[in-house]
Amino acid sequence: MGISKDLAEVQVIGIGQACVDYLGRLSGFPEEDSKAEMDALHIQCGGPASTALVTLSRLGIKTSFWGSISDDAFGKEIAKDLLLEGVDSTFLKITPGHTSQFAFIAVTGDSGKRTVLWHRGTVPPLTPMDIDLRPYSSAAILHLDGLMIEASLEAARQARARGLKVVLDAGTMREGSLELASAVDVLIASERFAEPLMDVSSSAEDDLDALSRLTAGDVVITRGSKGSIGLHGGHVIRQASYPIKAVDTTGAGDVYHGAYIYGMIQGWDMPDCMRFASAASALKCMKMGARRGIPYLTQIEELMRSNPAI
Repeated sequence: MGISKDLAEVQVIGIGQACVDYLGRLSGFPEEDSKAEMDALHIQCGGPASTALVTLSRLGIKTSFWGSISDDAFGKEIAKDLLLEGVDSTFLKITPGHTSQFAFIAVTGDSGKRTVLWHRGTVPPLTPMDIDLRPYSSAAILHLDGLMIEASLEAARQARARGLKVVLDAGTMREGSLELASAVDVLIASERFAEPLMDVSSSAEDDLDALSRLTAGDVVITRGSKGSIGLHGGHVIRQASYPIKAVDTTGAGDVYHGAYIYGMIQGWDMPDCMRFASAASALKCMKMGARRGIPYLTQIEELMRSNPAI
């Protein structure tokens, strides 16, 4: 079990991944059967849904995370980090005797781009029977990261029955992804997610159109340094990226999702949500790891004030 918190005050529930990341900086990614020296090694927690909730917590939003870990060293670190970040983990499932998820991330070159090598762990995933959203009487949004499909589908069903908005972080197309996408109100996808649906010559607008057929809700595609593009009510919205010196892009999309949800809670329209999320994501990229660079509200507002045209 995690920290004791009044679940009735939770505004955002997140279900999905939490892990420990080992991040090494390299001058270039090595060829097979060769060696490369790392400039530094960083150890931080990560995971799409949990990092989005940490983002929201730093912005003053009360959150609760559902995931599955074991009682190994990685699991203990994951639970400790959620506690330190103020994310409720009352329903974090801990199954002893297994391994929790972890990753090694090689950050290369001057762009901050990364290559992720990850291990799912042996801990069993959440099941539909684990999900019960009734304690969250004030929750407004359920955030899913597209993993643990069966549990996510059940959570989406319960959330919509209770009047919550459902947001999906669609990173990679997997079995069950299309069914889950059809059950959400806001689909925020990576460019990679649309690839199986399109040919190699498709434009961002083509991808947006294809994804809009999967859901009756809003669609946003995050495009890294190219910004993001969204579709709301038949109107295309484009958001440029903020001009920063990227150190590491790990977790940038996760922070974007958390910041976008913050805008939804404030009642903002899509352009304002996208601009705020773009600024938050940019600031994260100025530091190594998924969590260290997650900004606070004053930092995001200052970046937006200093770049009013973006």
